[in-house]
Amino acid sequence: MSEIAIRIDGLGKQYHIAARGGRHSTLRDRISGAATAPFRRAAKLLRGQATGAAELDEVIWALKDVSFEIREGEVVGIIGRNGAGKSTLLKVLSRITEPTEGFAEIYGRVGSLLEVGTGFHPELTGRENVYLNGAILGMTRSEIDRKFDEIVAFAEVERFIDTPVKFYSTGMRLRLAFAVAAHLEPEILMVDEVLAVGDAAFQKKCLAKVEDVGQHGRTVLFVSHNMPAITRICERTILLDGGRVLDDGPSHRVVGTYLNSGLGTAAAREWPDPASAPGGDVARLRAVRVRADDGRVAEAVDIRRPVAIELEYEVLRPGYVLMPRYVAVNEGGLELFTSIDQDTRWRGHDRPTGRYVSTSWIPGNFLAEGTIFINAYLSTLNPVIKQAVVHDAVAFHVVDSLDGNSARADWGGRMRGVVRPVLEWRTEFTPDGARAPEPAL
Repeated sequence: MSEIAIRIDGLGKQYHIAARGGRHSTLRDRISGAATAPFRRAAKLLRGQATGAAELDEVIWALKDVSFEIREGEVVGIIGRNGAGKSTLLKVLSRITEPTEGFAEIYGRVGSLLEVGTGFHPELTGRENVYLNGAILGMTRSEIDRKFDEIVAFAEVERFIDTPVKFYSTGMRLRLAFAVAAHLEPEILMVDEVLAVGDAAFQKKCLAKVEDVGQHGRTVLFVSHNMPAITRICERTILLDGGRVLDDGPSHRVVGTYLNSGLGTAAAREWPDPASAPGGDVARLRAVRVRADDGRVAEAVDIRRPVAIELEYEVLRPGYVLMPRYVAVNEGGLELFTSIDQDTRWRGHDRPTGRYVSTSWIPGNFLAEGTIFINAYLSTLNPVIKQAVVHDAVAFHVVDSLDGNSARADWGGRMRGVVRPVLEWRTEFTPDGARAPEPAL
């Protein structure tokens, strides 16, 4: 059994928020305040503790009673809505901030990418910062030398490697910071949502590198709002909410908890207030839903059963041909297919004002298991004018069957591919010594 890489027990981090604002103090104010501080404290004691209690700052627990263990070689996702405590947890583990209570034990060299250019000295060149960061990680110069060219090539900053980092753009600092954190072979790599700052090509490159690091037996903590990336890279995920651990387990299950708890994307998305509904002058979207074949809103569907994607919308102005559609996206961010409303009653015809519900059925034994995200679109046709675009409008989980009557048959291992159809097979048998049968057409 692998050893423990991170052990956390009763971890808590408390912050104080000033109860009341005030003007910024000057140097004269500070000197005067220091001189009179003893007298003010004595006066407070004479007045009693009640007054003092009223002046205490508001207390917020960014983390509270967090406990878990991570073993060597585990790739663990940390998810939760904004303010859940994800970044604070990584800062405590990276020793950037001290916990208020509890403790965290870390066994191994830690590489962190929590903010753009974390640990970079602006006056030093990119080359000097690579060696400085390597030294902080406890690496020898020869170890850094072996990785240096690979780091620079990954970061795509060859021309500027001897330029002070203060002259780098945000993207250049980000690329070099990630390259250093990922390539200098820490036993534990911690990556925050900072990857979202990069362009799409760089994000894809970084995610592939994080996946590669995990496959080489190193421990990875990966904080992200990108659920496809979490389920693709991490076998285990921890869900935080309000600074506490809400769920901890296999990524598909925990992401399902997140999506279905109202904390993230759910199987139904509605805009009851017309003012906040996405739309334009002609039409606006009012709801997107995932329904099982029994009609209920479904967060998880059997891989063998059909599933419906429902778009509800309003037409505000008559005289336009409308084109409702959606794109299904899998966990890896791959667009699986686009489906456009082709109902012959409305295709090519102007739509009068009113409420519409368009439903598309995805057949069973078509999608592969995993999380499917739906990007919903609403636009006019001739001319094409976008009315509503909602990425990750809804999501649902396709759950495979072990009953032997899906594409999996009797195989219990990993099934590759972005779709999983049940195709017809035919097998002809020829006994030893007999004439082979004619091929069936």
